[in-house]
Amino acid sequence: MRFGKIEYINLLPFDVFIKAYPATSGFKKFLQLKKSYPARLNKDFLFQRIDAGFISSIAGYSSARKHKATNSAIIAKGSVWSVMVIPAPQAQDYQSATSNALCKVLGLQGEVLIGDRALAYRYLGGAHTDMGEVWYAKTHLPFVFGRFCFNTHRDFYQKISTHFNQKPIKIPHYILMQYAQKTSISKQYILEYLKHIYYKMGPKEKLGLQRFYHALLLKKIKKPARF
Repeated sequence: MRFGKIEYINLLPFDVFIKAYPATSGFKKFLQLKKSYPARLNKDFLFQRIDAGFISSIAGYSSARKHKATNSAIIAKGSVWSVMVIPAPQAQDYQSATSNALCKVLGLQGEVLIGDRALAYRYLGGAHTDMGEVWYAKTHLPFVFGRFCFNTHRDFYQKISTHFNQKPIKIPHYILMQYAQKTSISKQYILEYLKHIYYKMGPKEKLGLQRFYHALLLKKIKKPARF
């Protein structure tokens, strides 16, 4: 069983959860080996080099249609702090297909910046437009940035999702300090950031995702594919 891992602060709660989850040593070892940014994991997932992972919403479209997606996701209801457009010449972020597409859907101009780099930029006071905030202002719906999808081992991954969604995860101090040192972002700021993100899909989240997919269709924005 091969799970691909996004190496961003927004999945710290899941990282803490999965380290303690009773799984085989092979699963845990692969988890540490296959770490990357969302767009790279999209390709690995579509080419079935990994069985599952938090896949960018735009790349998880087929999985959702085939009922190969769990009810765990990376979600924001309003401001998200780590998905933004900054005042610079128009440019995409190579790390995220979903955020690049969302920028087009929202009709925003500038450079797309996501993940820990975006959070660090905001932490230092950089001017920006928060795409989660703009989406919510236009739709009054949460935005699903990535969803826990799978190619195989349905029961195993659905069980992980169910357990993950059951209760909030407390992140140990030492892990927070590791990320604070790694990103030069304070521990308190990281904790405040994580308050803007949640992980359990419900009816409104699913409706928001469908609204995004409909917007992609209207604007003829292509989804990642194998061919």
